[in-house]
Amino acid sequence: MTALQALPPAESEALSQAESAYRQLRDKLIMLEIRPGEPINDGQLAGELGFGRTPVREAIKRLEVDHLVVSYPRRGTFATSVDFTELADVSEVRELLEPLAARSAATRASAAVRRELLDVADTIAGLDPSPAESRELMRYDLTVHRLIYKAAANPHLEDTLIRYDNLATRIWCLVLDKVPSVSGHITEHVDLLKAVAAGDADKAAELALHHVTSFEETIRKVL
Repeated sequence: MTALQALPPAESEALSQAESAYRQLRDKLIMLEIRPGEPINDGQLAGELGFGRTPVREAIKRLEVDHLVVSYPRRGTFATSVDFTELADVSEVRELLEPLAARSAATRASAAVRRELLDVADTIAGLDPSPAESRELMRYDLTVHRLIYKAAANPHLEDTLIRYDNLATRIWCLVLDKVPSVSGHITEHVDLLKAVAAGDADKAAELALHHVTSFEETIRKVL
């Protein structure tokens, strides 16, 4: 069991079975708990998640749209491969939209959300992870990004960025063992979260852009 403190979920509203199945399967695919190329068996997954087949099948249809699974006639459904050639395209979109989300969050976040962002910043600042906990650290990365997207109060922007951040995280997780340390990548979030919470839109946008570009540079060094 990891010694890292758990962050509160970024998506905590009451969920339907289909939505809950979708989010659980999505994160298993993102974190490579379901490996690229692995077959997707809806009956097996329904049993593992404790749902019926119908919500799981609905979730799988949505995951196809997210480019996390792919179905072939007469062959079945599989987790998509991680294509490193997509890194530039994914980064190009994120370099435009991540600063926009951070800027919007700094401007629009409610007082309650700002307190939540500061609480998460304090949690991350207090981390002292071991190298073995790199994969768990990536869950912090997902949570922070999703909190900022939610705080931006633009559901279309939020949906788009979640999809691209998911793809970027899969790339990162595939090379995780080659990266010397991910703790610096995660602790970068502290200043970003504080800038958003303080309402400093310019600084938040600048830090968000730096975070995306440093991610791409780190990945390219180990490819």
